[in-house]
Amino acid sequence: MSFDPNDLIRTAPVLLLSLAGILVLLLDAFSRVRLVGREHHKKMPAETSEAYAMPVAGSRQYLMPVTVFSLLCTLVSLFWLWGDAGSPSYLYHHMLVLDRFGLFVSGVCVVGAALGVMTAPSYLREHKMEFGEYYALVLFSVAGMVILVMAADLVTVFLGVETMSLGVYVLTGSWRRNPKSSEAAMKYFLVGAFVSALLLYGIALVYGTTGSSGTAGTTELAVIHNRMGSLLSKPLFYLGMFLLLAGFAFKVSAVPFHMWAPDAYEGAPTPVTGFMMSAVKTAAFGGLIRLCMVALKNPDISTGPMGWVQVLWVLSALTMTLGNLGALRQENIKRMLAYSSISHAGYLLLGVVALGVVGDEARGPLLYYLLAYTFTTVGAMGVVAWVSAGDATTERLKLDDWAGLGVRKPAAALAMTLFMLSLGGFPPTAGFFGKFYVFRAALMNPQLLTLVLIAIANSLVSVYYYLRIITAMYFRDPAPGASYAAPGLGQGALASSVLIAAVLVLLVGIIPVWVSTAAAAATLGG
Repeated sequence: MSFDPNDLIRTAPVLLLSLAGILVLLLDAFSRVRLVGREHHKKMPAETSEAYAMPVAGSRQYLMPVTVFSLLCTLVSLFWLWGDAGSPSYLYHHMLVLDRFGLFVSGVCVVGAALGVMTAPSYLREHKMEFGEYYALVLFSVAGMVILVMAADLVTVFLGVETMSLGVYVLTGSWRRNPKSSEAAMKYFLVGAFVSALLLYGIALVYGTTGSSGTAGTTELAVIHNRMGSLLSKPLFYLGMFLLLAGFAFKVSAVPFHMWAPDAYEGAPTPVTGFMMSAVKTAAFGGLIRLCMVALKNPDISTGPMGWVQVLWVLSALTMTLGNLGALRQENIKRMLAYSSISHAGYLLLGVVALGVVGDEARGPLLYYLLAYTFTTVGAMGVVAWVSAGDATTERLKLDDWAGLGVRKPAAALAMTLFMLSLGGFPPTAGFFGKFYVFRAALMNPQLLTLVLIAIANSLVSVYYYLRIITAMYFRDPAPGASYAAPGLGQGALASSVLIAAVLVLLVGIIPVWVSTAAAAATLGG
């Protein structure tokens, strides 16, 4: 096999992200630190040294602009490749595929990551965790996302999932002074390791069943599709398919694989929570869509009695229902939004089901929803990061902490109101058109009417807990002595991130044709 140098150019986004991550690590290595005696940080884990190397406050403030600039350069490279991706092309001997679907989803992940990174500096400084590896891990995780959504082989799918996940595991536990962060990271890692084993077992079963006498098995998605006729009578292939679907269901926090999500989202640093809810979930759905619509795009394997459409139909109904019911009883903002994220995974699964039943007409609406959800979630978690600032070891996350925010900080309250209305599906926000387009696409086939009605009923239920936050901000008096974070280093970047997200949510909602046209043009190769 010969190496094609052009493959390096067509994988410029992955190379840029990887090199930027290495650069950030080197810059962090030469940043200032100070030695702090153990007696001043008794809540820090015990170590062998008598002093701790702590970053000097503000000494890493330049890492955020470097990271955002790197992500913007990656976004430019994705736009540059868009014209060449009109007809899909395979890279690295069919391990990756360059198509507009992968570029679109990668772009959504990159923008979500950039907005999330902008919320980090003030939060990290407030909680005394200004460690530069935070930004490097984000870059490496986004590189894994791009690999995942461009994967043309199950082996590349696994590599993308693991590259994305390993960074997120560490980010979840990066708040070293908070026991909840360590607990969340441990739960997330252990369950994630178990799911990785399921993915590998599923890949092994698919490889074994796609072979025959004189023909080797394959893990290439397009070849699996071409051999589907001989696989329909092999029970082990169905088992492998279900194991793969279970792995992706975990990554998108679908019921019953959602148990890790509330604890992980609550315990992780709030900027990391926003990153997980938006970019990580978007990439996971991109990988799931490619698996279903390339390798498993066959009427017998999709809509048949043992097809993946029936499985995802049930998961969608359970996920949106249990997610909303769990959110109704939450007093903690991050847990409430965590369950809200689970419910939105159910709506997105409805879009995947519509893809299997309706066809490519549902691809554009589903991608539109992913983009709208990403912008909304990143903005909402940016506001949470600002309002919840407490001290080095705690956050203020109770609903009571939001009382009177509309009077004390009207701009933040207005932005949060916009994001809650978008998550609830109110016009003219992006969230409204996201749900509208997905529901309309699903209704092209009467078989999905019941699932659409379940989704509409769940959307109405979700309005209650979104309005609880709005009511607390505008119609409840603040507790005596309540205060919010004072302006400081990084607050401007955080405010800019929230403002950009709010503007995007409004623009995508008021002028949806721009995004919907690009989403419809995001053809899937393979």
